[in-house]
Amino acid sequence: MKDQQETAAVEAARRAALARIRQWGDPVLRTPAAEVTEFGADLRAQVEQMGELMDAAIGAGLAAPQVGSLRRLFVYRFSMEGPPRAIVNPRIEWSSPERQSGPEGCLSIPDLAIEVERALAVTMVGRAVDGSDVTIAAEGPDAIVLQHELDHLDGILMLDRAERGERRRAIRELRARAA
Repeated sequence: MKDQQETAAVEAARRAALARIRQWGDPVLRTPAAEVTEFGADLRAQVEQMGELMDAAIGAGLAAPQVGSLRRLFVYRFSMEGPPRAIVNPRIEWSSPERQSGPEGCLSIPDLAIEVERALAVTMVGRAVDGSDVTIAAEGPDAIVLQHELDHLDGILMLDRAERGERRRAIRELRARAA
């Protein structure tokens, strides 16, 4: 009984967090984000709030446009241990020519997984919340998280990266949910 109550509480917290995240169809998700030029308390507070929201939503990443902020930053987590990390003004410096396909999900399109092809490994550069330089080398699922969140900063959704048939199937499902 206690496990069921804990599971229900976690799911309720997740649903409440998802309600605070912009969802598919919101135009802000299609708007490219602007470079961050000021690194201060406001930025640190936004990153902290985004990390808490990502955790409550049980996500691996959350980009600023998903919370209605058009700043080039996102928070992410490669494992459930440790605090969320953030990268500001990220860009991919290198991506492997090897590709991988697999199911991908998104907090802005909850409870839907679609097949997306991504680079197997990437090196991303950007800034930390304090303005210092950051370099992240990632492969496999970690590289997917970085590429997915960077796409959000450019107004690109995982649906845009899916093959045509997969995209059509996903959009049909999303429209049926909305009806």
